[in-house]
Amino acid sequence: MDAFSDPDAVARYADNPPRMVPGYADMQRMAMLLLAERVPANAKVLVLGAGGGLELKVFTESQPEWSFDGVDPSAAMLELARQTLGNLADRTRLHEGLIDNAPEGPFDGAVCILTLHFIERAERARTLQEVRRRLRPGAPFIVAHFSIPQDERDLWLSRYAAFATASGIDRVQAESAKTGIADHLPILSPEEDEALLREAGFTGVSLFYAGFTFRGWVCSA
Repeated sequence: MDAFSDPDAVARYADNPPRMVPGYADMQRMAMLLLAERVPANAKVLVLGAGGGLELKVFTESQPEWSFDGVDPSAAMLELARQTLGNLADRTRLHEGLIDNAPEGPFDGAVCILTLHFIERAERARTLQEVRRRLRPGAPFIVAHFSIPQDERDLWLSRYAAFATASGIDRVQAESAKTGIADHLPILSPEEDEALLREAGFTGVSLFYAGFTFRGWVCSA
């Protein structure tokens, strides 16, 4: 997460996800629609990894009666979220820290996009448990992040770099990102990710998104 405290990395943040994550904008809209299926009109939604504010902007623009609590460990990324939201920021409370710094809720739904792959397995399991504890019974939880077969890790990360290059990222930068991800991110397999959700108490775990090295699931508290 250190990169998200670097001013240059923060400044580039809004430009990179659409070029590195296949179907990024559509994935955000799908997450919003999956929440909207089951939350009340005036839903309270928890957003874990809210720095940057990209998904918050999609949600606030699409659902004018929802309110949000966003949590992120990077103060710089939270400031970027405030700038991204602009005059929509008054519907979102932002909290610096990890899941333990989130309000107790109960929330009508929760979202965690491109965040859990930064967290080691044991802490990821605890984080999922803490998210579930803050949700109303039956509330939807939407999650998406790196998730690849472990026996094909190098192949899929090469495809990740190839997609980024084809999307306009400099080849050297894309290869550097691939190396950093391979060396530092505790990426799990899709089967492990689904198992962690179930172990945390979530039910009805269902895949809704797959884009090269990324997977997304919807489930219920």
